[in-house]
Amino acid sequence: MKLLKVIESKTKIRFQDCDPFNHLNNAAYLNYMINAREDQIEEHYNLNIYAMAKLEGISWVVGSNQIAYLRPALLMENVVIDSQLIKFTENQLHVEIRMWNASKTELKAVMWSTFVHFNLRKQSRCNHNAQLMQLFENIVLPIPVSGFEERILQLKPQKV
Repeated sequence: MKLLKVIESKTKIRFQDCDPFNHLNNAAYLNYMINAREDQIEEHYNLNIYAMAKLEGISWVVGSNQIAYLRPALLMENVVIDSQLIKFTENQLHVEIRMWNASKTELKAVMWSTFVHFNLRKQSRCNHNAQLMQLFENIVLPIPVSGFEERILQLKPQKV
């Protein structure tokens, strides 16, 4: 079975996550995007980070996030969230997550997240095992830019 490099899921923007203007609250974007990524990797790569944490004592923690809000996500709007692994090292994952309207014609937000592989029992960073490194090698899809701002300019619709 060929593994997809860009994986996606759909969700609906809920009332409790919106501001008084019926826009998704800025902080809530992170939850929607990270939750979508967690669901996607379990569905597409059979990688359940919570089972791994419980059984093996290892998981990932968020090291950093960079996010650009391009268009508001609105109350009760159906959105598509897609994601891809853009780079990895022996103990880090660099992921790009994008939120779109339902037809994927309007980009709402882009986030870069760095996840650090972490040994929960020792409370310290740890290296990925060979099986994980092989998975990452099979699914990584680098992007043609090195900086976040440059990536946002690349993805933003150009005005004529």
